[in-house]
Amino acid sequence: MKKSIHPDGYRMVVFKDTSNETMFLTRSSAQSKETVLWEDGKEYPVIKVEISNTSHPFYTGKSMFIDTAGRIEKFKKRYEKKA
Repeated sequence: MKKSIHPDGYRMVVFKDTSNETMFLTRSSAQSKETVLWEDGKEYPVIKVEISNTSHPFYTGKSMFIDTAGRIEKFKKRYEKKA
């Protein structure tokens, strides 16, 4: 394995899935200014993600519709037929 290519500063971080409010604790070097109180009574930095294994259709086996920032409206407006 090559030296000096991996980041330093791994620490415990909470990742929060914003689509279903699920949170999980793991190690990461990602930076965050927000914190959250975890089940063990300690505060950890929180990283918000739009989709995780608890909401992704591949892992859940069901389709879930998430429209972020009006993507569908932008698509329809761009490709609508001119009358």
